[in-house]
Amino acid sequence: MFTPKTKQPSEMMTTPELIAQTNQSLLADHQHQLYHLQEILAKKQIDIEPVIQKLQAFQVSVPSWALGTGGTRFGRFPIGGEPRSIEEKIADTSLLHQLTGSNNAISLHIPWDTSLDYSAVRQFAHSRGIKFDAINSNTFQDHPQQVYSYKYGSLSHTKAEVRRQAIEHNCEVINIGQQLGSKALTTWLGDGANFPGQNNFRKAYERTAESLQEIYRYLPTHWQMLIEYKPYEPNFYSMVIPDWGTALLLAQQLGDQAQVLVDLGHHLPNTNIEQIIARLAGIGRLGGFHFNGSSYGDDDLTTGALKPYRLFLIFQELVNAMWSDAPTNASDIAWMIDASHNTKDPIEDLMQATEGILIEYAHALLIDQKMLEYMQEENEVVQAQEILQAAFRVDVRPLVAEARFRNKACIDPLTFFRAQRIRAALIEKRGVASRATGL
Repeated sequence: MFTPKTKQPSEMMTTPELIAQTNQSLLADHQHQLYHLQEILAKKQIDIEPVIQKLQAFQVSVPSWALGTGGTRFGRFPIGGEPRSIEEKIADTSLLHQLTGSNNAISLHIPWDTSLDYSAVRQFAHSRGIKFDAINSNTFQDHPQQVYSYKYGSLSHTKAEVRRQAIEHNCEVINIGQQLGSKALTTWLGDGANFPGQNNFRKAYERTAESLQEIYRYLPTHWQMLIEYKPYEPNFYSMVIPDWGTALLLAQQLGDQAQVLVDLGHHLPNTNIEQIIARLAGIGRLGGFHFNGSSYGDDDLTTGALKPYRLFLIFQELVNAMWSDAPTNASDIAWMIDASHNTKDPIEDLMQATEGILIEYAHALLIDQKMLEYMQEENEVVQAQEILQAAFRVDVRPLVAEARFRNKACIDPLTFFRAQRIRAALIEKRGVASRATGL
């Protein structure tokens, strides 16, 4: 049974005092870089203060499964010191938030993150300054004590008893989320087919829609249902919800509380994701966004490590939607990092991902939206491109560091993490063989 523990200094990997002390040694150099950037941007009539404030306010949640080393189809290489319980996952999220100032929520995955006392879990998270983001159901794999298998589908299964089991699981996840203070259910289905003739496409969709309708009726009035899509995997001939159009169609059938969740890696190569974002934001149906990096598909690599310009263009569409009073507001979107770290320290990777996200958000905030719109309306193709690329080429890292500093986090979190030997301390506390639940 889960029991909350009082936060004792000996349990903590760092303290606000140590962070402040380390920041003091970096402050002069940081302020020099910030002042230099401020002068450059002032000549372009850009005030850095609103940008820094927006960066301070931006929070991206951490999935519980990303706090351990992820697996691939071929193997997994544990790093040691991985969280062994919900309590330790929350503690690691709190540690990350102390270092970055931008990760104040965790997203749990059921049944990977079950407990006998969710009230105690919520109390413990609150004591660590952590909230609960959208909660995730799981019908893409079988679980212990499960009566029926999801081998041939879950919400779309041909057998009513299998669909009923999957529906009840989602309702149970909603109940858990309510106890934790979550406000959204994320539903991603692995349902589909590997071979032609295996599924009736129309009936599989209709069964899915009917199943989701039952779950939607169970949804609390203040909640959202986030419908996630993916073009392939685990099925490779067809997926029941393969694209944003299918997810949107389902959301529209269900009602206003149903939204589309966009995962960067859930697209075929070279898909124009920024256009998808613009479409969904424009009609108020963008409910969630999962950050990661990819070359080919759902690679789950570090956000911003491979294609930062694409991430910048995505943020441009979001910033433009907010500027133009589109129905979707950034504060309404469930932001989450969704990546699997097989060769990196998971906490270090999450720090790098958070930095990459904030950098591209900052770049987008530098764009003169009014001028860009003018160039677009006048068909000034060259000048429109120049506006975008001029913003993207600015080194905005001092702005991101200043946002962290004002949030009482680390000016340089990665260097701090290594200098304090935090991974070594986690291994000493939890052991070299500890392994987080999840993929």
